[in-house]
Amino acid sequence: MIEHRRIDEIGGTELDWLKAKHHFALGPYGNPAHKPVGNLYVWNDDEIAPRSGFPPHQHADVEIVTYVREGVITHTDSLGNKGYVHAGDVQVMSAGTGIRHSESNEGHVPTRLFQIWLSPVRSGGEPTWGTRPFPRSDRAGRFVLLASRAGREGSLPVGSDADVLGGMLPNGAETVYELADDEAAYIVPATGSIEINGEELTPRDGAAIRGERFLRIKALDDAEVVLVVTR
Repeated sequence: MIEHRRIDEIGGTELDWLKAKHHFALGPYGNPAHKPVGNLYVWNDDEIAPRSGFPPHQHADVEIVTYVREGVITHTDSLGNKGYVHAGDVQVMSAGTGIRHSESNEGHVPTRLFQIWLSPVRSGGEPTWGTRPFPRSDRAGRFVLLASRAGREGSLPVGSDADVLGGMLPNGAETVYELADDEAAYIVPATGSIEINGEELTPRDGAAIRGERFLRIKALDDAEVVLVVTR
């Protein structure tokens, strides 16, 4: 089953410094009909204005994957980490027993990103943070593993039973991704349109996928695609 979540049906927040779309309902945010998919329960599509951002705030018992699409985000946290996450880079923060952090756009152009929250395999544990670049050229025509539980294939380790993948699919490219019987998925084209098992997604639409063994993905334009596979 494919549940198509069109961008105009996805709940949003608009402030003077933030434009956000919430692919999943969480508290007062998002469309109440948009329920979690496995361990995936937040996918925020954020645009952060220059010289602004999220002030210091606390997280615990959540795995947060940040995929920067445009611009740069600056991360600082209570562990003493500070990092600059550029377009094409990915950041993973395992909140564990608790971590306080801020995320800001110190540049002169908007920063656009996806922020993905995953339920951890177990609660508690030491908080951790890490980032690394994933050049778009390395993802040309294929999906590359960006984050995974065991840090497979050079991906960032994340403490959830889920994989995060990214692909750059040229117009007309077709690929097939096989899911295990107990896996579900969520997919978003950041740019470009795609067709998945016959369902057309326009830019920034989402699709929750359950009970499908094969994902047949075709790019209808040049498309940058992010896929989460979860149990």
